[in-house]
Amino acid sequence: MDNIVLIGMPGCGKSTIGVQLAKLTGYGFLDSDIMIQTHEGKLISELIESVGSWGFNKIEEDLNATIDVHHTVIATGGSIIYGEKAMHHLGKIGTVVYLSLPIPLLEQRFREDDKADISTDRDKDIRTIYENRRELYEKYADLQVEVGDVDDRQAAKRIAGILKERGVL
Repeated sequence: MDNIVLIGMPGCGKSTIGVQLAKLTGYGFLDSDIMIQTHEGKLISELIESVGSWGFNKIEEDLNATIDVHHTVIATGGSIIYGEKAMHHLGKIGTVVYLSLPIPLLEQRFREDDKADISTDRDKDIRTIYENRRELYEKYADLQVEVGDVDDRQAAKRIAGILKERGVL
């Protein structure tokens, strides 16, 4: 259990904070959306368009359930929480950190064209998507860290500090 797994809504900073956290800890970095795109040879939006929301979620679940890395910060896609098998696996190989943002900040960061990469509830607004997912983020998280009040580097420092206090790092 030597990885750090970041989960949260699209736009919460999983990838950007993840890179900063990897730099601070000396860990590697893996963006699971990029892993999926590389494996499938298509952009996330193209995959969702070709196989549908649940088809994409199945691909996402299956690939994330095979991740085999050590000392790595793993930035997941926002819908990973719909894949129970993947979340169980990620929880076994790392500490799952839920990056939380207040709704007004999510609404600011989320653009309409970002919906192309949303696998479920694409016809809903960001507030509704958040309400549909929040319980699952909280269910799978080992810890929840508010990141809306600081920049990405400060958020990474906050996460690293909490993980050090808990003896994870």
